[in-house]
Amino acid sequence: MTGTVSPAVAQVTAIEASLFVFVVLTALATAFARDVLAAVIVFGAYSLGMAALYTFYRAPDVAMTEAAISAGVTTVLLLLTLAKTTRIDHEAVFESVNYPAAGAAGLLFAGLAITMVDVPAVGSPDAPVWSNPDVTQWYLAETYAETGVENTVMAVLAAFRGFDTFGEAVVVFAAGIAALIVLRREVFA
Repeated sequence: MTGTVSPAVAQVTAIEASLFVFVVLTALATAFARDVLAAVIVFGAYSLGMAALYTFYRAPDVAMTEAAISAGVTTVLLLLTLAKTTRIDHEAVFESVNYPAAGAAGLLFAGLAITMVDVPAVGSPDAPVWSNPDVTQWYLAETYAETGVENTVMAVLAAFRGFDTFGEAVVVFAAGIAALIVLRREVFA
């Protein structure tokens, strides 16, 4: 067959599978934990697992944001909030299961799992980024002329995706302000 490219079947590695299982288990533990402190701690572990998964998928910018905001700032803010409130002691470790919600979540999970067969392997030459070499080559050839930035990735993040990056910066700024409010401080020191 000339002119057609057969899609590469994604091979799930042991690292990818273990990270995926870890993320799913920590998400379930967070959802069903009855003790709020335990839920916050497990949620922090979930966020670190997601950051590791993003790193595995070669998205270090997303991984750093996940680690800094979700695992770092959000966990600290939630722990500080718990420290300033009273905790209710529970005898049961986990909440009871809401079966309709669990069924809906299961259907969503099954739908996402079915689509995983269409995801190309990490580094595959059949990945969509390489399926249209004209676009890829345009970014590599014209980025400096369009933006004046030598690093193509940074030019895409700061110029071509500027509004998205600005939105991420606003989230980080808002998290910093929230931390100052919770800590009752005027500046970070």
